[in-house]
Amino acid sequence: MTTIRDVAKHANVSAATVSRVLNKKGYVSKEAEEAVLTAIKELNFRPNAVARTLYNKSSRMIGLIVPDITNPFFPELARAVEDVALTYGYTVVLCNADGNVEKEHNYIEALKQKYVDGIILTTNQLSFSDEEEVGVPMVALDRIIGSKIPTVVSSNEEGGAAAARHLIENGCRFLAHLRGPKGLATAEDRLSGFRKVVEQSGVANVIVEADFHFEKSEQVTAKLLEHHPTIDGIFASSDVSAAGAIKAATAMGKKVPDDLQVIGFDGIPFGEMLVPSLTTIAQPIYKMGAMAARLLIKLIENKPLERFYYELPTELIKRQTTRRKEENNE
Repeated sequence: MTTIRDVAKHANVSAATVSRVLNKKGYVSKEAEEAVLTAIKELNFRPNAVARTLYNKSSRMIGLIVPDITNPFFPELARAVEDVALTYGYTVVLCNADGNVEKEHNYIEALKQKYVDGIILTTNQLSFSDEEEVGVPMVALDRIIGSKIPTVVSSNEEGGAAAARHLIENGCRFLAHLRGPKGLATAEDRLSGFRKVVEQSGVANVIVEADFHFEKSEQVTAKLLEHHPTIDGIFASSDVSAAGAIKAATAMGKKVPDDLQVIGFDGIPFGEMLVPSLTTIAQPIYKMGAMAARLLIKLIENKPLERFYYELPTELIKRQTTRRKEENNE
């Protein structure tokens, strides 16, 4: 295997000069640099990535910590982060925290020990006032962690309001909201938007916690419909939760959307695969992930940010789990 010393000998320079050329640090004359680059090419030399990382305290790697890799929303985000990172010469290390605060802490420490250049955090267990507490540049994605940490989210409150309005406009008179985890800012915002609309309209409603889990949403919905059989509209705080609600309703003999209209939140592709296909409040998932990656790379490369908080618009996607207005007038 070719070493730095072999390159140095071939170029008739010192090993230190080769190191400075490889790491782009320190002064090297133009003639010496050209000799080193020629030697590298002729010897087909490949620098040791581990050694370069230790020297530079930089790995060209980004850590991405997600709370639940089984939720299709997060792989969609990860895909966007990876696409942008690769464009800028960074690789992505994906960490699944399972919503466990200790696991999240352990991952952050492990990533720092590997000299990752920055971290994108999409989990909700940790809170930091600024990135100095973490020790590396950080961006919050689909979560709000601290006021001094760059953040990318969607318009969750307006999305929750749009979901409630759509159900009411489609004739629903008793709404249920399967809310996300308590204390999670994005879930709280969706709840807030829902509440504002139902309070203004005076429509009967009930709110239950279902997190973003399929099984829990199925169980909660079954109990909910058993105690409140006249519920005719459900707003679930995620598409996965909506799928659980539809399964429970179908098992109880309710037809969607004839007896019960359901709307989700996220806009993940599997919503179109359901039968009936899922009406949802779609987040711009790919755009959110791509923006978070670009913001983090700017931080890593000490480039200025225009602002620290980005809220991207959501969109109502009407499919088959809610009725059309003309159907309500028949």
